[in-house]
Amino acid sequence: MPKRVDHEHRRGQIAAAVRRIAADRGLEGVSLNEVAAEAGISKGFVQHYFASRDEMLRYAATTLRGGLEDRIAAGLPGEKPGVRDLLVALLPLDEDARDDALVANAFLMRALKDPEIAGHFRTGHGALRDAVAAILAAARDDGDLVPTVDPATEATLLLALVAGLGDAVLLGYQSGEEAIGLIDLHLSRITV
Repeated sequence: MPKRVDHEHRRGQIAAAVRRIAADRGLEGVSLNEVAAEAGISKGFVQHYFASRDEMLRYAATTLRGGLEDRIAAGLPGEKPGVRDLLVALLPLDEDARDDALVANAFLMRALKDPEIAGHFRTGHGALRDAVAAILAAARDDGDLVPTVDPATEATLLLALVAGLGDAVLLGYQSGEEAIGLIDLHLSRITV
């Protein structure tokens, strides 16, 4: 009986190796040889699944959102997390979140020149913005949000705030506690 191979699982293992290298050395460190070594497989095996480095990077970019969603969901309390919980979960406050942020930043630079990767970023950002806007709209409906605040606009502003704070934490000129404090300050201005 022939051996059944889960090709998507194998591609996922290679993408995970790409992400580990990107977190450690940026995308400059990603080559077919380095990925093969990181994944513990041969270069030929990597080439069996990906004809080029670009193809491998584009596939790895499709896996970023799933990993981020899993990590954030695992860290959120209860069934109905608040906007603060979600925003804090986006900050690089622990090793896994820091690695996710480093990988995302590496791919962001790549996305500036690669329309396919840029499309993945736009889709992911749109879904995240919609999720934050939905939480804010529910808060407004419950009377917990200043009535003049537009949930969609505020979601965009909050994600920009968290992105900037996340970079500041990565670079070390803002502590995690300071970043959370600034999120709390902003939220205090829009909640009742």
